[in-house]
Amino acid sequence: MLDWIKDRLRRRPTVPVVRLAGVIAAGNILGVRGLSVETVAPLLARAFAMRGAKAVALAINSPGGSPVQSALIAQRIRLLAREKNLPVIAFVEDVAASGGYWLACAADEIIVDPASIVGSIGVISSGFGFKDLMSKLGVERRVHTSGERKSMLDPFREERPEDVERLKRLQAEIHDGFKDWVRERRGTRLKGDDALLFSGEFWTGRRGLDLGLADSIGELRTVLQQRYGAKVRLPLIAPRRSLLARFGLGGSLEQIAPAALAAVEERTYWQRFGL
Repeated sequence: MLDWIKDRLRRRPTVPVVRLAGVIAAGNILGVRGLSVETVAPLLARAFAMRGAKAVALAINSPGGSPVQSALIAQRIRLLAREKNLPVIAFVEDVAASGGYWLACAADEIIVDPASIVGSIGVISSGFGFKDLMSKLGVERRVHTSGERKSMLDPFREERPEDVERLKRLQAEIHDGFKDWVRERRGTRLKGDDALLFSGEFWTGRRGLDLGLADSIGELRTVLQQRYGAKVRLPLIAPRRSLLARFGLGGSLEQIAPAALAAVEERTYWQRFGL
């Protein structure tokens, strides 16, 4: 009886769904890990190795993060898609912006909700300056380096124009790589001039469709049932988290303050898009 059930399941078309949700970053705080090639690669391997798979779906909900991790994850998706000869379909939920859109472009097709946020094809760096606060507290900052450019954008010192220029050069290089990736993956589907598309602006899914940043509007289950039949299997492949981690527990007292700061920083990623 068990063999019969397994055989019936194998005969049903299958589209594994890999959930890519959260900020893209390496790291692990209180059991909550960012999207990185380390955390995502095992999920992708399981999805692409699934017997009977007709395609692989990506459920994306990410405001972005590390450009390096975005590129590594996207490269892994394309590598597996070529090896297994499977189409990849990205479904954007609330947001696929910046690095999140980088991931979406790894798919052969991008499907959005009319109210999804897509785009933000740019690079951003942010921080704080505490120079005046330090002087008010009577605290002196002492930094000693070997190499005249070792220290850059020290938040406790006056911002130097040459440091800002160096940062902008780095950002421009990363931005060029992002633009090249979008052009490679979206090609002639892009509509609109580069000045607009690559300005860092973001749009709703409906507007993104007009600009060629997405291919159609739809919802994951509905679209996949229409394409592969009402009985298509959609096994969800997502990282496993411990019970304590789900409730924000399980860390030592020494971890709580860094975790709180990390949570605030993560929240700023989402707030950029009104979420």
